[in-house]
Amino acid sequence: WNRPQLPGSLVSPLLSGVLCQCNSDPAASCPVCGGPEQEHRLKVLFQILDVNKDGGICVQDLSIGLRKLGVHRTENELMKIVKAGDKDLDGQLDFEEFVHYLRDHEKKLRVVFKSLDKKNDGRIDSQEIVQSLRDLGVHISEEQAEKILRSMDKNGTMTIDWNEWRDYHLLHPADNIPEIILYWKHSTIFDVGESMMVPDEFTAEERNTGMLWRHLVAGGGAGAVSRTCTAPLDRLKVLMQVHASRSNTMCITGGFGQMIREGGVRSLWRGNGINVLKIAPESAIKFVAYEQIKRLIGSNQETLGIMERLVAGSLAGAIAQSSIYPMEVLKTRLALRKTGQYLGIMDCAKHVFQKEGLAAFYKGYIPNMLGIIPYAGIDLAVYETLKNAWLQRYATDSADPGVFVLLACGTTSSTCGQLASYPLALVRTRMQAQASLHGGPQMSMTGLFKHIVQTEGVTGLYRGLAPNFMKVIPAVSISYVVYENLKVTLGVQSR
Repeated sequence: WNRPQLPGSLVSPLLSGVLCQCNSDPAASCPVCGGPEQEHRLKVLFQILDVNKDGGICVQDLSIGLRKLGVHRTENELMKIVKAGDKDLDGQLDFEEFVHYLRDHEKKLRVVFKSLDKKNDGRIDSQEIVQSLRDLGVHISEEQAEKILRSMDKNGTMTIDWNEWRDYHLLHPADNIPEIILYWKHSTIFDVGESMMVPDEFTAEERNTGMLWRHLVAGGGAGAVSRTCTAPLDRLKVLMQVHASRSNTMCITGGFGQMIREGGVRSLWRGNGINVLKIAPESAIKFVAYEQIKRLIGSNQETLGIMERLVAGSLAGAIAQSSIYPMEVLKTRLALRKTGQYLGIMDCAKHVFQKEGLAAFYKGYIPNMLGIIPYAGIDLAVYETLKNAWLQRYATDSADPGVFVLLACGTTSSTCGQLASYPLALVRTRMQAQASLHGGPQMSMTGLFKHIVQTEGVTGLYRGLAPNFMKVIPAVSISYVVYENLKVTLGVQSR
């Protein structure tokens, strides 16, 4: 760690008055604490915050100690500080963990400060805050920026220098400006089983440290659990898309009863195995493609604007879907199979190849590709609209939306995206279900659209919509809970 040149930079000016004022050579021992200047300052601060003198700082210690120093934090903020630095998971920070947390935290604060200081004059004003967040896709008014600025401005200049920035954020979990864009990322944890979400974005630090792969593993695990829990609804949707008609008005309870009578309770999960298996290759291909496309379009920002995200995300989704599309066809065939029809995934693939040829593995490919654009476009547009509406109305001194708001925005936008692309998804599924040797006309995409509208009306394009929407909220909720727990297990820092 390269120590900043400012003396005592690990301790804010707000706290410096209570610390040892040793001005001796940095290598010399201090008579107060027995260590170099920077170390003894941290030791004195640690001793002040260690209220019960047990060698560790817990949430309660932090609360009492900081209040003595005139610094007020909420319990949730204090828990974030302890959680971020608690490497041995004993619920408190020992001196080594405390020092590591402050050093790591200041490095992050310095990077954020430099990125916000557009004029490179060592100060941040309200216009720079507005512009920086706008570049990252977060829109706030100048009045809101001034409110955020005022909470950190100690000398009334309506600008923030490095000392004021550090002073405000050093013993703070940084859930204001540095965290805004991280809070508002449209995260891949909102897995509703449709596999068309725009990929998440990661910072250079996350890429360099390999932390992004832990995020992807956590996201994949969350998706696997979520899809497995909602698999019965997903299979019912496929059955209703393919078999329901004006003469066969399959309802939800009737559909479940039919599946159980035909194959028992286990049949509710037909097709789920391959639906889970395709998460890993699709996520990896989509992420790699997204990163390459970002470079090709010449973006020098870590976070893209909404139009760039739409273009890059749609192209990455198309590449990933093209790579794993045969697995999509097999998933549909396995979900529709009768008891004993196939021995497993490989047996199903063998039967399809022998009876229908290689082309069968790409049935429904065109409507599937076309569906990516309205899904991603509507999803992102609605998410951005909801995000900015919340910020304009509620963002004052903080833009932390909280878990409920994030889940609500993600769920609503994903639902709107599915609604927009659903007719294409239904046509794709029916084309995937077509079997050359078992009757039924082999229709093209446009032919199938016309046939459905003529025989079933426009509502026929929305068969299976009810179970599809029924699974959205539980899918998102399960994904979130599992994702957060897997992040803890994998040692991923909360974003």
